[in-house]
Amino acid sequence: MNTRSKIAALPVLCEMAKSARESGKKIVLANGIFDLLHVGHVRYLQAAKREGDWLVVGINSDASARQLKGPGRPVLHEDGRAALVAALGAVDAVVIFPELNVEPLLEALRPNVHAKGTDYTVESVPEREIAARLGIRVAIVGDPKDHSTRALFAGLRQSPSGDAPGTAAPSEK
Repeated sequence: MNTRSKIAALPVLCEMAKSARESGKKIVLANGIFDLLHVGHVRYLQAAKREGDWLVVGINSDASARQLKGPGRPVLHEDGRAALVAALGAVDAVVIFPELNVEPLLEALRPNVHAKGTDYTVESVPEREIAARLGIRVAIVGDPKDHSTRALFAGLRQSPSGDAPGTAAPSEK
């Protein structure tokens, strides 16, 4: 599938979700900034996909990412971040959203499941009240939060050899 066809504006995505729902698919919504795609993101989205049949990923816009993460972020433009996430096999659709939280997407899409990473608990998910009101199940998915974009950036800045962490060839025995 052409990854560009997976990226849609919200009104188009709502129509796509309606078709998916009518064909009996269980819709899952995951979200994030995905500033520098890493293994934790991939595992989070793969686990989110296992919660249903059709995975939608909400990507924070550049403006909302900057408000949430501070100056210098995001590093990658929202269109690039959306294209990278859309290229993942687990992802069925991507939407860029301008808000600081995903509540408007939950209202508009009405997914069956709202997937959040393991840095949350069901009780700490910011959107838990709206999800409960709409009858959306919250699922905590992915591997333990051992990976972060912030740590990856810090490692890149500290690498004495100039190689990105984890990119050096393994030593021969």
